Amino acid sequence: MGTVTGIWSRDFGLFFTARAVAKLGDTMLPVALAAGLLQYGYGAGAVGLAMAASVACFAGLVIFGGVFADRLDTRWLMIAADATRLVTQSLAAAMFFTGHVVLWQICVIGAVNGAASALFQPGVASTVPRLARDVQAANGAIRVAESGSQLAGPAVAGLLVAFASPGVVFAAHAATYALSALCLLLLRLPRPAADDATGVAGRGFVADLTQGWHEFRARPWLWGVIAVWCVLMIGASGPAVPLVATQVTQEHGPRAYGLVNSALGAGTVIGGLIALRLRPRHMLRAGSVALFGFAFFPASVGAGLGVPGMMAGCAVAGAGMSFWGVMWATSVQTQVPHDVLNRIHAYDVAGSLAMAPVGQALAGPAANTFGTQNVLLTGGAITLACATALLTIPPIRNLLRADPQPVRGPLPPQRSLQAPPRRAPH
Repeated sequence: MGTVTGIWSRDFGLFFTARAVAKLGDTMLPVALAAGLLQYGYGAGAVGLAMAASVACFAGLVIFGGVFADRLDTRWLMIAADATRLVTQSLAAAMFFTGHVVLWQICVIGAVNGAASALFQPGVASTVPRLARDVQAANGAIRVAESGSQLAGPAVAGLLVAFASPGVVFAAHAATYALSALCLLLLRLPRPAADDATGVAGRGFVADLTQGWHEFRARPWLWGVIAVWCVLMIGASGPAVPLVATQVTQEHGPRAYGLVNSALGAGTVIGGLIALRLRPRHMLRAGSVALFGFAFFPASVGAGLGVPGMMAGCAVAGAGMSFWGVMWATSVQTQVPHDVLNRIHAYDVAGSLAMAPVGQALAGPAANTFGTQNVLLTGGAITLACATALLTIPPIRNLLRADPQPVRGPLPPQRSLQAPPRRAPH
């Protein structure tokens, strides 16, 4: 059993706050987009297009963001990304306040947001082990905070839309990026123990990108998990999101879907709390066992259970997925050398995200052909198969817990974005 008292410092508290408020704003955005665009005469297709613009840019650029994060000062890169999103969301708020809402402009704003997120996200992986000796507890605490924000975000956005306007939600979203940027600006980020944390003498951007791929490919436990995750995204998680929403809403009404969604969010909080305390020697093995619980998300809905049964199943699913997420993030952050961690994390994010839209796109045709309930039950079975596969792959099952790399001293002088310093070759 572990303790979380060792993770709380001024700097970790700032980063914790930055992540929590940013997640709160991100979960408010879908509500604002849907309500705002529908209010101005656009349909569901336009809402999907606006959301897809952001996701597509993020997925397409996050690998390049990983290279930038390994070559440059990650804190300033994240601050710049937050500042960019502050500007774009402020522009969106102004558009809705003035009634000048044009779909292609909203899509451009979404695309810029996605690009900024692609620069921000890779740096998260290397920041956590630099701020906390207990990396698992830090990830657990952040997961709990993000889960709480994910529960509160849609509710807050709904209230703001109901009593004010979508423009107010966009303004609030912009404010979350301002607060996140302020926290990161106040942050004192220790440097990693390795002096060769950025750049290689005589090596360019493409070479760094290639090295990241080689480092990713050299770790069977890493790419093995991503390969299994792609199957999970296509066969279970991807289709489950739209099909669960459709099935529950049609059968029980929107209020029931809100309850089911809340139960899923509450489960993620529980899973994060468990991950704060439980200290398995084989982290991915324990996470894989917990992942069996995620099968209840599609299966409880596909089985036609009542609302209480679906809520219970989704709570178990949320807890299992959340516990897996902490075990996975901690394994990556403690097993991968710091000088390639941001690039490895970028490949991880890109690989995990890439197949989700495929699964979502296949959900409709599959449901029309085989029936929604059958597709959801099959998703539950695929989840069980994927969790079993993770347990049967030796590099994943047998990966031993690793201690994080120590940190020392203050940050080195700020690096120029134009000419990053070089290091001696390995």
